[in-house]
Amino acid sequence: MQHFPIFLAVAGRRIVLAGGGDAAIAKLRLLLKTEAHLTVIAQDIAPEILAWEAEGKLRTIRRAMAPGDALCASLFYAANEDATEDARVATLAQADGALVNIVDNLNDSQFITPAIVDRDPVTVAIGTEGAAPVLARKIKADLEARLPQSLGPLARLGKAFRAAVEVRLPMGRKRREFWAEYYDKAGPAAYEDGEQAVNELLPALLHRHATAPEQEGHVDFVGAGPGDPDLLTLKARKALDRADVVLHDRLVPVEILELARREATIIETGKTGFGASMSQDHINALITDHAQSGAHVVRLKSGDPTVFGRLDEEIEACDAAQIPWRIVPGITTASAAAATIGQSLTKRGRNSALKLLTGHDTKGFTDHDWKTLARPGEVAAIYMGKRAARFVQGRLLMHGADPDTPITVIENVSRPDQRLLETRLSTLEPALTDAGLTGPALIFYGLAPRRAEAALPQLAEEIA
Repeated sequence: MQHFPIFLAVAGRRIVLAGGGDAAIAKLRLLLKTEAHLTVIAQDIAPEILAWEAEGKLRTIRRAMAPGDALCASLFYAANEDATEDARVATLAQADGALVNIVDNLNDSQFITPAIVDRDPVTVAIGTEGAAPVLARKIKADLEARLPQSLGPLARLGKAFRAAVEVRLPMGRKRREFWAEYYDKAGPAAYEDGEQAVNELLPALLHRHATAPEQEGHVDFVGAGPGDPDLLTLKARKALDRADVVLHDRLVPVEILELARREATIIETGKTGFGASMSQDHINALITDHAQSGAHVVRLKSGDPTVFGRLDEEIEACDAAQIPWRIVPGITTASAAAATIGQSLTKRGRNSALKLLTGHDTKGFTDHDWKTLARPGEVAAIYMGKRAARFVQGRLLMHGADPDTPITVIENVSRPDQRLLETRLSTLEPALTDAGLTGPALIFYGLAPRRAEAALPQLAEEIA
């Protein structure tokens, strides 16, 4: 992030703009929405700017900019549409202590003006650090369509009522739930009958929340999916948005954690196969202790919480502490990996069953029904199988599996750094070790990427 987004207080402060043409007009249309004192400096000033001056919206200085013209200015815009003159006035403004923006010159600007969705006092700023202004305008158009015009008046009325809320509702869950109900449901419904209806609603809504009994804590066991934030379910997003505490596995990426509320407590539980780990008892205690304190706890697990996620142990801990819970399923890694290689997990004439296996558990490498798995046409998704690959390979070959059975290893499924390794059972090792995969990986036994599978008949003909 090269530009840190902030909202600068400009009410009653100076903003100076050098330039009197089209670029200046475009910038002024935005600046006129503020409560700043605007000054325009230019020898030639467009009639539209002079009209704004006549209406008392700004003042002009009709000459070239000189030293001291930007003194006490919080912001300065160079909009002369002349690179040499813009560089000159920018130097003068910086000497006067103002933050400088040179229109259409990102590299020499000290700040940039974002695309803005205005629902005063609600303001949404959209920035791309100058990389994609067209994209910023598209996002702005999308938000303009989604955010109702009533949002501004509701925010203004809510702001006026904040002091009363802060007196009666302590900071935390109760206060959040009051404002959530006001903005999500009660406020918009009341606004249909006008501002007076909203003013009558607010005290009644506050009384109901202030006198309501304290809600007990609860736990959501949430599937974070394989890693791509776009694969997170809507219910999972909502749970993260409401959570007071998020306990997450090591494999949950930061892009998903950033969807949680900024005020939420984020705790990594740090389970690592064959490595240092937080004990399950410690995790159980964290879940129950936070929930018993009244918190909404999200236990965030990569993939789906019901697949190799030690879910039962954590549910049992909640039940023992009489803490309510629910499960929010996620897209398991096998489903995302199958989509990646363009394959179905089951197929008529090939396999009528799918096996989800783990390469290791708390006791080490796991044993399975290798004789059944070695039969032709069997398909299995092997989780946590990198370290167990040689063990799995040996067991399957020992029980008669075809050495040419296709194997696909997908590292960092669905993420930008995803990698594919295509091999055969006979060469799974040393191919996997030689590939140097460092991220979490899923092994498909009996599945090759569709493009590779389609090429096999042609390869056979060429060899013949």
